[in-house]
Amino acid sequence: MVENRKQNTTFYPLSSIVNKNPMDEIARIRERTDLVSFISEYISLKKMGRNFKAICPFHQEKTPSFIVSPERQIWHCFGGCGKGGDVFTFLMEYENLEFVEALRILAKRAGVELRESGFERGISSKKERIYILNKIAMDFYHFVLTKHKAGEEALKYLIDIRKIDSKLIETFMIGLSPKDGTSLSNYLIQKKKFKKEDLIEAGLAFYRGLSTGQVRVLDFFRNRIMFPLLDQRGNVVGFSGRAIEESLSSGKYINTRDTIVYHKGSMFFGLNIAKDEIKKMDKAIIMEGEFDVISSYGIGVKNVIAVKGTALTDNQASLISRFTDNVCLCFDQDDAGYEATKRSLSSLEKKGLNITVAEVKNGKDADEAIKNDPISFKKSIKQDVAVYDYLLSRILSIYDKDTIDGKRKISVNFLPIISRIGNEIVKEHYLRKLSTKLDISLDALVKEMEKIEKKEAINIKENIVSVKKQSLTRREVLEEYLTSLVIQYENPKIVLEKANHTLSNYEFETLSYGKVLNHLLIFLKKSPVFNSRNFLETLPKELLATYDTCFLYPLPKFSDTKHSEMEAVKIATELRVLFLKDKIKEISSNLRSREKEEDIKKIEVLEKELSSIINLLSEG
Repeated sequence: MVENRKQNTTFYPLSSIVNKNPMDEIARIRERTDLVSFISEYISLKKMGRNFKAICPFHQEKTPSFIVSPERQIWHCFGGCGKGGDVFTFLMEYENLEFVEALRILAKRAGVELRESGFERGISSKKERIYILNKIAMDFYHFVLTKHKAGEEALKYLIDIRKIDSKLIETFMIGLSPKDGTSLSNYLIQKKKFKKEDLIEAGLAFYRGLSTGQVRVLDFFRNRIMFPLLDQRGNVVGFSGRAIEESLSSGKYINTRDTIVYHKGSMFFGLNIAKDEIKKMDKAIIMEGEFDVISSYGIGVKNVIAVKGTALTDNQASLISRFTDNVCLCFDQDDAGYEATKRSLSSLEKKGLNITVAEVKNGKDADEAIKNDPISFKKSIKQDVAVYDYLLSRILSIYDKDTIDGKRKISVNFLPIISRIGNEIVKEHYLRKLSTKLDISLDALVKEMEKIEKKEAINIKENIVSVKKQSLTRREVLEEYLTSLVIQYENPKIVLEKANHTLSNYEFETLSYGKVLNHLLIFLKKSPVFNSRNFLETLPKELLATYDTCFLYPLPKFSDTKHSEMEAVKIATELRVLFLKDKIKEISSNLRSREKEEDIKKIEVLEKELSSIINLLSEG
């Protein structure tokens, strides 16, 4: 009937984010944006009565708990995350945006012109300031490389050695950070009038001399070829800098440190340029480095992006799943690339993506292979193989399958990989394939895999126990369910009066549910015919989130209104019983403590109250 779930913590209507006063633009944006159509652009929705449901995009789940109301233009997750809101909050959550950013995106989409007053003047977003700083830095680096004398050597290196022509340099806005280590900081502070703190927050500079008191601001990137990192909306979030001098102790590549707009495991290099081609081809080719992507783009393979790190993260898998269901991994052809492929599997499988691998010939990576033989490289991309076939082939090439020790090592390496495959048909296919390759019975392999799955099941169970410790009490769950039954009933007055009679003197554990029902009771005494819009005008703003949550709560289907009313009375009765039992426990505990204090008068009062509650409980 009702599932125990984590308390809703992030449901917030627009009214809780901004003051509605002169918010005509926001109202028009909401009126012109159909929430169901908008969310359908991001996830697949299915009709469920008067609402729509889906797998929640904000946490991992198998059963749909994400509900969207076309009537109220709100959404809510009744699963693990408990998030909810309107079109603004959905975009903010999905794209990790501040309200100002979401406002501008939705205004443009809805054709609403934002006034440069009030709200626009009153909010200065740190994120936006960093975007502006990074955009100026990108132009600065690009100018140094392509127009300034200081960039001549680096430009020659890119064109002559790396075979990157001027068009590609422009497309990817490649630049150069000057060697002196102060040019960018001086330019941004003296010419563009930014504060030192702004540069530090953006990750473009750092302080030197704090311990001595002679503080200076120095450029974070020095004497490096600069690759700007843009998100899918075209914002410059950070940079990757490749050393020109191979002997640099700080490493061949360094990235912008994590800031409020840049997190290495949350984005791809080149996605802003490749996203349309990825949609068109319905496949994303994921590589390791910037030069891999740029060289591929140069020969017409444009659905390419680079992972910023040694393997894909859950955030990156979630991001790419917005554009395609098919991913081709084209990592370096060394042990590190092989390990990165294995580590990437878990995140990609969670999103249900189809995964293949391109085995590149004639080079250690895509960039080198393209320079050696671009035609062969294109063939490798077209002839990509299923990731499990690739991994099995690689493991078989490492160990001798004709020896006992080799068979053991092959199974130890491959069985954990296929044990995590969700599709049982695919899983059995690879079990049989491994059985044939090793000349081992299928039963033996199944038994070994069951051992692995048992270990993983124990870990999952421990996680579930940890989550349950944070779950709601039975009363809290039933209070939400009852409030939902009342709010969603076609004539709430009938069911509310019956439930209210049963809950005489009941004290709600979650006060907001009791307050909503109380306001509804008062409203219905004045207006026998219920009108949700009129009621919401009387409801205090702090209770809107609770009302919206209950309005979307996925109720069971009742055969008729009589059964719905019976369910409400049944839940109200159970709540009353639970309440009285809790009260008895509380008073019994007080009695014991008072006996120690020998407070006879207080004991007499408590005994009378306890006797009264026991009588009420027996009546119930």
